[in-house]
Amino acid sequence: MMKRFLYAIAGSAVIAGSVQAQQKGQQPRVTLDYHYNYEHKKDKAGNTIRWHYTWEEQESGGFSLWGHIFDSLGVRRDTLHDAPTAANLRNTDIYMMVDPDTDKESPRPNYMTPAAAKVIYNWVKAGGVLVLLQNDSLNAEFDHFNLLSEQFGIHFNGDSRNRVQGRNWEQGAFILPPDHEIFPGVGKVYIKELSSLTIKSPARAVFTDNGYTVMAVAKVGKGTVFAVGDPWFYNEYVDGKRLPAEYHNYQAAAALTAWLKKQVPAKR
Repeated sequence: MMKRFLYAIAGSAVIAGSVQAQQKGQQPRVTLDYHYNYEHKKDKAGNTIRWHYTWEEQESGGFSLWGHIFDSLGVRRDTLHDAPTAANLRNTDIYMMVDPDTDKESPRPNYMTPAAAKVIYNWVKAGGVLVLLQNDSLNAEFDHFNLLSEQFGIHFNGDSRNRVQGRNWEQGAFILPPDHEIFPGVGKVYIKELSSLTIKSPARAVFTDNGYTVMAVAKVGKGTVFAVGDPWFYNEYVDGKRLPAEYHNYQAAAALTAWLKKQVPAKR
């Protein structure tokens, strides 16, 4: 009952934000990368299906719940199946890149290139909001992807912090300060098996733990970059079914979404 109450409060805040957005006529667009993260698996019928960190996926590894938060805030959702270009990023305000494939996850992974990194850099500089959600050392590609993140002073170390054994939830716990600039009032969250960050200007740490950087933000031109070394807000850890109620991942997802929307320049 208490868990439902908490989610109801968070949902009400999100809906209130949606009403305000509609009143102002603002409809930014968030685009989720389906190019660098392009995993497939067999379903029960033996068909090959797209999966892992997609808007459509309602199972544990999907972003369907996070997608609903974007919807409630009046942010239109989109996907990008191709490598980024100036043309196909033109109408995107927020570009989310998650868990780039390794050669173990895809027979022909699409690796980041210097040319694509430059395109994305220029898009951010012009006012784009870039979200980089990496993964830990066993589950993502780093050498090529860092070609992009390092444009903004962010290097994913490719390690694996907060390793959790079974249901020892505390091994994946972080306590965000109550006045956090992105997650005010959220408190306790859960992130397991993440890559830490090494940063330099223009990036700055927005959350550290035990001497290592967990989250970073960079401002370049008119644009903004947010980075953390885990996909974090997939359904398994925001749906309230698995984690104890003391972990506020859903509220954190709502807070980050609202913050991302605020970073979009009024005119691009």
